[in-house]
Amino acid sequence: MTEPMLEGTGCAMQEPFALQVLGPDMEPEFPDRCIVIIEPTEFCRSGMYVFAEVEGVRWFRQYKRDERGREWLLALHEEFPDIELTGLEWKVLGVIIQRNIRRRIKHYDYADAGEPAGARGGSIDAVDITGSA
Repeated sequence: MTEPMLEGTGCAMQEPFALQVLGPDMEPEFPDRCIVIIEPTEFCRSGMYVFAEVEGVRWFRQYKRDERGREWLLALHEEFPDIELTGLEWKVLGVIIQRNIRRRIKHYDYADAGEPAGARGGSIDAVDITGSA
């Protein structure tokens, strides 16, 4: 059995891949034109930044699940709508593990993901490995 491929990328789904953020939806954490590294997985927890497909459209958002089990994809920039996933066909394609803004690299550690719903930005630990804080 062959591994599924992301259309047009040539990346096998088990290998991390990079995408460029287009638009301000996830600012200020992920500015327009920054590069994100995505670890392919179908698993996520509340608070994780994800690359997901909803009804055939791919989104970069923060996944949230509330105490009643409702699921959302949240834009960090408040001018953009959140996507309630209830009743929609959707799947996670991967989680964001790194971002790069003009050679300033930040890694995302999801060990403590799963904070209470409603807290935008979450409690995701990030590490600047450039040493140029």
